Amino acid sequence: MCHDAPALLRWPGNALHFLFLVLVVWFAAITYGLARLGIALFVWGDQRPRALAHLRGWMLRVTMTTLGATFIKLGQVMSTRPDLFAPEIISQLRVLQDRLPPFAFRKVKATIEADFGKPLGELFSQFDETPVAAASVAQVHRANLKDGREVAVKVLRPGVRRQVERDAAILIGGAKLAALRAVWRANDPVGHTRHFVEAIHDQSDLTIEAANYARFQTNFAGKPNVSFPAIVDDVSSPRVLTMQFIRGTKVDALPADLPPATKAKIAETIRMTMFKMCFEDGFVHADLHPGNMVITDDYKLVVFDAGLAKLLADDILIQFIDMTKCLAMGTPEDLIAHLKRFHSYVGEIDWEALRIEVQAFSVKFRGKDVAKLEYGELIGEMFAIGRKYHVHPVTDMMLVFVALITAQGIGKMLEPDHNVFGAVAQFLMPILMKRNEHIPDTAEAKRAAVS
Repeated sequence: MCHDAPALLRWPGNALHFLFLVLVVWFAAITYGLARLGIALFVWGDQRPRALAHLRGWMLRVTMTTLGATFIKLGQVMSTRPDLFAPEIISQLRVLQDRLPPFAFRKVKATIEADFGKPLGELFSQFDETPVAAASVAQVHRANLKDGREVAVKVLRPGVRRQVERDAAILIGGAKLAALRAVWRANDPVGHTRHFVEAIHDQSDLTIEAANYARFQTNFAGKPNVSFPAIVDDVSSPRVLTMQFIRGTKVDALPADLPPATKAKIAETIRMTMFKMCFEDGFVHADLHPGNMVITDDYKLVVFDAGLAKLLADDILIQFIDMTKCLAMGTPEDLIAHLKRFHSYVGEIDWEALRIEVQAFSVKFRGKDVAKLEYGELIGEMFAIGRKYHVHPVTDMMLVFVALITAQGIGKMLEPDHNVFGAVAQFLMPILMKRNEHIPDTAEAKRAAVS
């Protein structure tokens, strides 16, 4: 991806687009200022901070929705970063709907015929003109190949890659301006902005998604209960991705009257899928949510929409395993040791004050009933402490933590009393032993060792 803003800001189209962005942001700033004044005048006491936080999140969501496809995707990526944003902002960004009106079928047809040099009728025996899904970057149509196979054909929106590159140049330029101020520069606005826009840019090249599917299929070749759609390479390109059409029920739409044993089996399959991605393979689907997982009639899990995935370098994988060990079965001293070993900081750190907060944090969550434990709440509070003490975690770790939060949330929905921390500890124990990593002397670690 090109990172030089001048190379992408071509007159006059980009200048007009930039003016549109400025006008939207200017209007949003005025609206926010008036709303904040109203809160200052009419909201008092403990209600005021909550009202301001909600206003910031709501204003950000509405502005991104108005700015269009790239910014909707940006908001979705931002919603996976609890280390950078407060919970009120995260909750608003998660509301962003990655749905836009579908683009015309004639453009779908033109894209496919241009990429493969053949009429649509020579590639497919049947092709539904109405899409089954339309999102900000692409839309999906059901079709049949000449040999009768039912397939899903994902087609990029016309011009979306150019739009993403144009918006990315503007965003990176804005981040560079923000970095001129020392206080903001300390939080690395350019680095975080690059992370966000590169994640969006990768999703505008469908060959990346095809390669991700191939890697996941290799990693899960020995797991009969988990699969990924098979790709049809002959009818795939950077703008078109043809894959097996998946029929099943989305995880969050399963019948409420499923037998408890069946729910427990599905929940375990999802947990083990995530644990394998995170701790064994170091290759993680970074856009997992219930809508991207379906359960087939024989209760097998199929995962799709793999455009955003992350390969963890070995040092990051070690760091992530160590952090998860601390959360699942470590002591407060283990967590402090992890922070000193792996993370970078802005300014001087009051380690004693941090240790006291970590101790209170540990007591709070270890004392909770299993059914009331929430991985998302735990990680959210941990990152709140990190923001307070200016701890800078590694960006790639956030994607993995969000994946685990998703798995735990689905698991709670299907199996409310399951102890996800015990399951993580049990899964990690042989990995820690194999790597000769320190194993905490805690009850949780001892239980995992004998499980």
